[in-house]
Amino acid sequence: MNWTEFLAETNAELAALRKEMPGAAAGFAQLAKAATAPAALDTRTKELIALAIGIATRCDGCIGFHAKAAARHGATRAEIAETVAMCVYMGGGPSMMYGAKALAAFDELSAPG
Repeated sequence: MNWTEFLAETNAELAALRKEMPGAAAGFAQLAKAATAPAALDTRTKELIALAIGIATRCDGCIGFHAKAAARHGATRAEIAETVAMCVYMGGGPSMMYGAKALAAFDELSAPG
């Protein structure tokens, strides 16, 4: 999968959806901002948690967006791999399959340029 193209397409679909439900979309955006703000946990850790949930729920969009955000907030490839390992421990084979996607997404989306 080309994660950059996938996220661009998903963003376009989400933009169309937000136009149809502006109040709910604004509420979701505010929730996301509040949930990811640094507090007891830093934003990088929160993005690793979100990535793990994306893997567990088998959500390609969640994996792409949170792999990119984890990279933006300084996560390393080793941290992604450990996050995937916890997902596999808790979720078995399906988490292994989506964990591989998460690592591929991180590799692509964290590359310079």
